[in-house]
Amino acid sequence: MNDLNPRPEDLRFRLARDADLASLVRLRDDAARRLLAQGVTGQWQPGELGEDHFRRIMETGEVWLAESGGRAVGAWELWWQDEDAWGPQPVPAGYVHRLMVDRARVPSGTGRRLLRAAERRVAEAGRTLVRLDCLAGNEPLTAYYLGAGYRVAGHKEGKPQPGGTPKSFTLLEKALAG
Repeated sequence: MNDLNPRPEDLRFRLARDADLASLVRLRDDAARRLLAQGVTGQWQPGELGEDHFRRIMETGEVWLAESGGRAVGAWELWWQDEDAWGPQPVPAGYVHRLMVDRARVPSGTGRRLLRAAERRVAEAGRTLVRLDCLAGNEPLTAYYLGAGYRVAGHKEGKPQPGGTPKSFTLLEKALAG
């Protein structure tokens, strides 16, 4: 199989480093352009987040990179709290943000593999819940997460956004096997 269509076993996950910042911005901007092309205009915008954003997340949480053939083909952020969306929480959880894949370079199902890897990392940290949010009204994305075993846990109006105006989100969570 060529580099443009890696086999599932060719996908490797690792923590992102400063040297990966440009790749993270590329992945995010490409995903934003794809969303816009699909008519999803309220979610992400190209150029909205730069290297400083990912550097800051690396200092307070984790940024994971998926690689195939030495090239970044996906990533996600993992936070250990998200009070802007969820408020103070009594049960420790892991919060997945900015799950993104390079659809031109990976087969269908790669996003789910990244999501499962994020869930494993949350479980390894001893947490029993994975939480995430998606733009309110983005029914295809909500359905994607419901299909991955998440449930709608609520809604958040006016969540602050890095580099943008506050937006409303659907909150989703998944209990991890203990």
